[in-house]
Amino acid sequence: MMYLYAARNFSTLVGLASPEPMANMYDAKYFRATWVLTALDAGFWTAMKIKRKWIRDIASLVFSLFYLVAAERADEKVRKVRGAVTVEHLRVSWNKGTTPYLQALQNLVRPRFTRWPPRAIRIPRPSTSDYKEPVSAWLYYDGPISDLEHINKMILDIPGGGFVAMDPRCNDDKLFAWAGKTGLPVLSLDYKKAPEFPYPYALNECFDVYTTIIRSKGRCIGMSGLETPKVVVTGDSAGGNLATAMTLMVTESASKRRQSSIQAELTIPVGLVLLYPALDMNIGNWMSDEQMSLIKDRRMRVTNKDYLRRKSMQYNDLVGTPHQSDDEDEEPSAPAPGAKSSKSESGTDDDGLHSPHPEYSHANRQTWTKSQPPAVASTPDTKSMSHRPEPMRTRLAMASMISYFNDRVLTPELMRAMIILYIGPHNRPDFSQEYLLSPILAPDYLLQKFPKTYFLTGERDPLVDDTVIFAGRLRRVKQAFHSQRASQGMKGLEDITDFDEKDVAEVVLIPGISHGFTQFPSLYPPAWKLIDRCARWAVDLLNTAESRLQREQQIPQRHHVRTESSGDEDRPLEINMTKMRTRTISDEAKATPSNVEQADKGKEARRSNGNTKRRSNGRSGIGQKSKSLVKLDSSDDLLGRRMQGLAGPLTGAHDED
Repeated sequence: MMYLYAARNFSTLVGLASPEPMANMYDAKYFRATWVLTALDAGFWTAMKIKRKWIRDIASLVFSLFYLVAAERADEKVRKVRGAVTVEHLRVSWNKGTTPYLQALQNLVRPRFTRWPPRAIRIPRPSTSDYKEPVSAWLYYDGPISDLEHINKMILDIPGGGFVAMDPRCNDDKLFAWAGKTGLPVLSLDYKKAPEFPYPYALNECFDVYTTIIRSKGRCIGMSGLETPKVVVTGDSAGGNLATAMTLMVTESASKRRQSSIQAELTIPVGLVLLYPALDMNIGNWMSDEQMSLIKDRRMRVTNKDYLRRKSMQYNDLVGTPHQSDDEDEEPSAPAPGAKSSKSESGTDDDGLHSPHPEYSHANRQTWTKSQPPAVASTPDTKSMSHRPEPMRTRLAMASMISYFNDRVLTPELMRAMIILYIGPHNRPDFSQEYLLSPILAPDYLLQKFPKTYFLTGERDPLVDDTVIFAGRLRRVKQAFHSQRASQGMKGLEDITDFDEKDVAEVVLIPGISHGFTQFPSLYPPAWKLIDRCARWAVDLLNTAESRLQREQQIPQRHHVRTESSGDEDRPLEINMTKMRTRTISDEAKATPSNVEQADKGKEARRSNGNTKRRSNGRSGIGQKSKSLVKLDSSDDLLGRRMQGLAGPLTGAHDED
């Protein structure tokens, strides 16, 4: 084997080979991890046609070992498959972590975070849902179910997978770490996947689960039901899209316009933790002036410094010589001319507040751009018929999806396939208006109430634009809303202190890495620290919400309405226990209710000591549409047949007409 490797890579070993272009693009450890992932993809795709499962599993590993040596053959294999990818290819590639041999190896190298295995449970639908089938989920908690009676905090995780693959068990590394580090229950949803269940089925599943948790006050997962639990929502990649869209639905249902059809107002999640989320289903080539105005905001210069520098240097990298613009760095932080006016953002224009904002997306601008006439020169030449370029507002910059189109993890071909499969052949949404499909379009009145959000994305991720633009929109809308309340003399609990952008959104861009890094920490060890950081963020959000609730209780309330949950949510918990390791229950886990109350009273004192271990009360071990969701009709016309033609090769199905 070593002789074969040396023979194939002789030029590289002696230093005569040219450098790999993609190696200069990524961090060395991340590039090494993608090299292994490419070999695994090539090996599993080569063996996917073998019918007998046990032979297929062994052959997949054998072929993967071959492609680890023949790296160029692996790149060629993966490139050919991605050019004509189908849903089966996506599922074989992204679900390979659940195959028996890779799963055993993963369990062997993973640190032991918990002593209890995850439990498979089913969450009943609320009475207001159009669906009756319970939603499957996995509950990660390091302790017996009986301990959940003393907990009023939880993490609701929505895993990614391009809407077509990857159940919670594909994210065991991340979920075990969160459950062990925080000491809280982590509920990860196993929502139905496309194309069998296209948009918006998975979104409705997520919304129904959150509704059941809030209305049953956590009884659906084993909590006491005495108080409404505080929930932090997390999501990665496609799961970040569902988490954001679900939060928009919750925010919209809590507004006065939608209370007529809701039994009880839903409380908004205390915060979100989004990992490399896909927030825009429109794949475009160029950044708009509105998008660049958010990215180049002076208040975000520190966070976006390296990201913005690469945007500005795209022309220089092609030409090979500096070509700096004199006025580029002096651009004011005000919105671009095509953006909404400050009047609209401050809330005085009701139509502007409740309208989606396609100017922040890559949607087709032919339908919504309000073109500004080109500026007339001070001394026009009436004899000249030549076309002249418009004055530069922002430097021409490509979208990240096109800048990193040759990414080793997420390519435009994969993104195209995921969008087509998620939407389905019979849905025809308006990509410039459907903000539950592309949350980056969300109206201002929903973003005004959006909870604090943490973003964690790689700087070389094809989806990094989604993170930066959505975070910029959150800051701009909430600052305008805060200024409006201050000008009107409206004082509330949120107006006691000055506006702080860190209370709205915090963005962390990791240099030198791309997509999906939390899904393979065994291959990319620095991901463990990033997973720990996300756990700390979740704990900080929950602690901040608890402190805020204590301050609100000190302020006299004029109204206090309590609502009981319906009988549907009170159904008993359905649990399918996996094989559990036996362990002795400590005396601390057998604490009486009186001891639990005394422990709650001394919560702050013990947290300051920093020596508190995980207890049964669930305290953290870290740092103590306007439009309704209806299925869109379609007719048997040219566009319908085109969508069926696109989706057919991906799903492997043919027309049955």
